[in-house]
Amino acid sequence: MSIEVSNLTKLYGRQKAIDNISFKIDNAEIVGFLGPNGAGKSTTMKILTGFLAADSGNAMVGGLDVRSHSMETKKKTGYLPEGNPLYHEMYVKEYLSFIADVHHLKDKNLHLKKAIEITGLTPESKKKIGQLSKGYKQRVGLAAALIHDPEVLILDEPTSGLDPNQIVEIREVIKNLGQNKTVLFSSHILQEVEAICDRVIIINKGNIVADNRLSDLQNNKKDLHIVLVEFKEAVDINIINGIKEVERVEQLQTTYYKLQTSNPESVKKQLLQLSLLHNLNIISLQSESESLEEIFKNLTN
Repeated sequence: MSIEVSNLTKLYGRQKAIDNISFKIDNAEIVGFLGPNGAGKSTTMKILTGFLAADSGNAMVGGLDVRSHSMETKKKTGYLPEGNPLYHEMYVKEYLSFIADVHHLKDKNLHLKKAIEITGLTPESKKKIGQLSKGYKQRVGLAAALIHDPEVLILDEPTSGLDPNQIVEIREVIKNLGQNKTVLFSSHILQEVEAICDRVIIINKGNIVADNRLSDLQNNKKDLHIVLVEFKEAVDINIINGIKEVERVEQLQTTYYKLQTSNPESVKKQLLQLSLLHNLNIISLQSESESLEEIFKNLTN
């Protein structure tokens, strides 16, 4: 069951939340959907799940247009929205039973049992939702999203606000689900997606800025490095900006700079020359390969 987006645009007033974006996700593929706040992730997901109408373009689930075949595509899709809205006064089983009734499921108890087992809710299944930890509340949201055994899962920030142990647990649930379902998984954090997905789509200011396998994304940027330099005294940033072969300069602290370059040895040599020329004292000078976090930051700045 595939997801396909073609030339999709959504405006809020005069602001374009998403701007003519296109991508396709194949059957049984887990794809990370990355971007900073306000990039257009949630808007795209709401359109794919039929909760929001696009202004132009097409969104397809399993070959069906989500606008003209709304009910059919919703039956094929499980959706965990950002914020995970739940009825906290209801018991876990009561809430999931209610969701099963909404989907008019036959063999409701079988679906209920399976969803609870898959998400690891068994030890907490007799509690009220309001009594659960944030991690177990996320599991309830996941159970509700998959109780009707959808072929597509769309998960908007499912690990938001969780502690490290809870994040690992939810990761494993999503990994297992992705073995036979198509999953679009949204997150701000590149490491989070790296642990679950092979492919990533990065969106920024409503535009797709990258759509690659993670390994390809790293290989494309493998020639970029970071040079970190710390001075004893304050330095005029114009002096740093004058260094050749530097693509980007970031002042981390008053005397601490981060420089992006494809030629770190040349940049370090120029920094040493500048220190002599301007009577500056370098405390530390080192270079390192650009991390995935840096790649994401550069694409979304």
